[in-house]
Amino acid sequence: MQTCTTAFGSLELERYPVTDNPTLQAFDTADVYLLQTLAEQPAADLPVLVINDHFGTLACALAKASPQHKPHSWSDSELSRLALQANLANNGLAADAVHFIDSQQPPQGPYQRVLIRVPKSLTLLEDQLARLREHLTDDATVIAGAMVKHLPHAAGDLLAKHIGPYQASLAWKKARLLTAALDPSLTPAKTDLTTSYPLPGGDEELINLPGVFSREKLDNGTRLLLETLPTGLDGQRIIDLGCGNGALGIRAAQLNPDAQLVFVDESHAAVASARLNFSRAFPGRSAEFVVCDGLTDMAADSAGLVLCNPPFHQQQAVGDEAAKRLFAQSSEVLDAQGSLMVVGNRHLGYHVKLRANFDKVEQLAANPKFVVLKASH
Repeated sequence: MQTCTTAFGSLELERYPVTDNPTLQAFDTADVYLLQTLAEQPAADLPVLVINDHFGTLACALAKASPQHKPHSWSDSELSRLALQANLANNGLAADAVHFIDSQQPPQGPYQRVLIRVPKSLTLLEDQLARLREHLTDDATVIAGAMVKHLPHAAGDLLAKHIGPYQASLAWKKARLLTAALDPSLTPAKTDLTTSYPLPGGDEELINLPGVFSREKLDNGTRLLLETLPTGLDGQRIIDLGCGNGALGIRAAQLNPDAQLVFVDESHAAVASARLNFSRAFPGRSAEFVVCDGLTDMAADSAGLVLCNPPFHQQQAVGDEAAKRLFAQSSEVLDAQGSLMVVGNRHLGYHVKLRANFDKVEQLAANPKFVVLKASH
């Protein structure tokens, strides 16, 4: 737990999932800068909307300072929602002190003040700004912030396109803000931000909603894993873990017509994309679609196969903690004859890390960059 001092008071915060890495915090100076700048604005009688609040820092600070104006938090990330819930509890705040809205639902304005953590995906940012506009009051102010090294120049262009003229702040402790005032006369052109490309080896088109991993083209790791998927699993439960657009699960469903498919991701947009793609590929066939922290909601010994192309970052932090958590969760969820099939960059050394949870690890395929491994008990 770490103390974050803001213009709205001090908070005790931790990351979710909890990390053993002491260099990783649940907040940064962009969070503090956003709250400091908001505190300098005239008070609003409407709830403040926070967007992409990584670990709940912004929403917790506002909930603690003004419980009568319950802030709203709009995010694509289930991990961020769980972090928010944990940090509300850490600060003695009620679980419903913040109203959470997932990315597939519209924000519930009107809003006069909006704080945004600029996401890695500019397409996600544009989608959020385009959908936000109609929920703003005519005198609304939108303040977007990030650490300078993670703030793309195009973020300001998107604010100007969808909200109105903006001003960039001076850098403060390596953070910068972009403050835009709504221009009610602005009429931004509507843009279709979805993408699509074919699933290799078939006629199916994979549709990707804004913010989904590998939305421009299928990543090469997934492509290699697709080539190794097994048949003969009819009647078994197959989980596409970290499903993205559902490519792995859809191919597994094609190869195993009577298998039960489960698509799991912490991204609401990813699960929505997978649901859309599966329904297009298999009209009338049922499957499960779960927005979750990995396999934490899955019963033990309930699956015959888990497919996974693990993430190697959470927000801007790069590492293998997420992959190791997914390996441990898979070990619990698989039945005695089940297996985990995983793809990763060669240098990540997953063959060693898998042995912490599995008795047998074998290589199924490889190319100069990626390796596909199968782990079983």
